[in-house]
Amino acid sequence: MERVFNFSPGPSMLAQPVLEKAQRDLICYGTTGMSVMEMSHRSKMYTDIFDQTVANLRKVMQIPDDYEVLFLQGGATEQFSAIPLNLMVNGVADYVDSGNFAHLSAEEAKRYGTVNIVATSRPDNYTYIPDLSKATFTPGADYVHICQNNTIYGTRYTALPEVEAPIVCDASSMILSEPMDVSKYGVIYAGAQKNIGPSGLCVLIVKKSLLGNASKICPKLMNWTVQADKGSMYNTPNTWGIYLAGLTFEWLLSIGGIEAIHEVNKRKAALLYDFLDESKLFKGTAQAEFRSLMNVTFVTGDADMDAAFVKAAAAQGLVNLKGHRTVGGMRASIYNAMPEEGVKKLVAFMKQFEADNA
Repeated sequence: MERVFNFSPGPSMLAQPVLEKAQRDLICYGTTGMSVMEMSHRSKMYTDIFDQTVANLRKVMQIPDDYEVLFLQGGATEQFSAIPLNLMVNGVADYVDSGNFAHLSAEEAKRYGTVNIVATSRPDNYTYIPDLSKATFTPGADYVHICQNNTIYGTRYTALPEVEAPIVCDASSMILSEPMDVSKYGVIYAGAQKNIGPSGLCVLIVKKSLLGNASKICPKLMNWTVQADKGSMYNTPNTWGIYLAGLTFEWLLSIGGIEAIHEVNKRKAALLYDFLDESKLFKGTAQAEFRSLMNVTFVTGDADMDAAFVKAAAAQGLVNLKGHRTVGGMRASIYNAMPEEGVKKLVAFMKQFEADNA
C-alpha cells in the first residue's frame, strides 16, 4: 500500500527519512543489541541519544545558553497548568484569547490566580489576531501568554507584542517551521505531534532566570526547576518520543535548518492561498493578514458539499482534510513533513472538484 498525503493537524505525518531511520533502528539501535524502546533512560547508550537530541535542538533553533531545554510528558495541555504554577509569583497574568487553545490555557490558569484577557477575537470566530498595542497589557503582570499559531482557525501572529513581562508562547503548531528569536521569549512550549515527533511529548524552552519560583502546591512533575535539575528525568521520560524528535532535528539540519524549511513552507502556503483567492467554490476563512503557514482553513459554504469534497479527496489519497468539529469546512495542515508534492496534488484536486461541481 502506498503512503497517503496526511493533512492531519496532529498527530501529523513525519518526514520520510525520519521514519526510515526509525524503522532501521527499531529492532537494534547501532551496536547496542536492543531497540531504543528497550533502553534504560539512565544508561549511557540512551543518555548519549538524549544529549545529542538536546544539542541538535539548541543548534537548529539557535537557543541561547541562558535557556533550559526540557523534554516533558503530558503534551502542551499539561503546561496550561504548569505555567501559572511556575510563574505566577504575584498571582496575575495576561492572556491573549486568539483561538481554542489560547482560550483553554487561560481558563486553566484562572484556577491559580488572576487572569486578564487583554484582547480577544473570540466574538469573530477567531478569524484574526486581535490588536496588541503596548497599552493593552497589565503593568506588573507575571507573564503574557500567547498561542503563536492557531491550529483550528488557521491564523498566526505576524509580530510579537511589545511587553515588559516575559512572553510565554504555545508554539505547538508552528515550532521549527519559521525562525524564532528565542531571546524574545521567556518560555516556549510545544506539543511534539505536529512538527517534532509523536504525541505524548512536550518540548519546553525556559529562560533560566524564571526558574525557582514554583508555587508550593506545584506537583513535582510540573515543577520546571525539579525537571531541569534532573535533566528531564525526574521520572522515566518518553524515551522513544525523544529519540524520534532527535531524528527530526537531524533531518532539519541536513536540509539547511529552519531557514530552508521556512522557504519551503512559504511556497506551500502560497500555492493553497493563491488558489483559494481565485476560486469560485472554495473560500479561505482566516483574514488574509493573519493567515497561518501551517494550517489552511477553507469552506465551500455548503456543509454537504464540504463533506463530499473531504470524501472524494480521501479516495485520492488526500486524507484528514475535515475541519475541526467547532468550525466545520476543511483544514489542510501542511507542517514541515508535508512535501510540496502533496500540496500541489491537493490544489490540482481542488481545481478538478470545482470544475466538476460548477
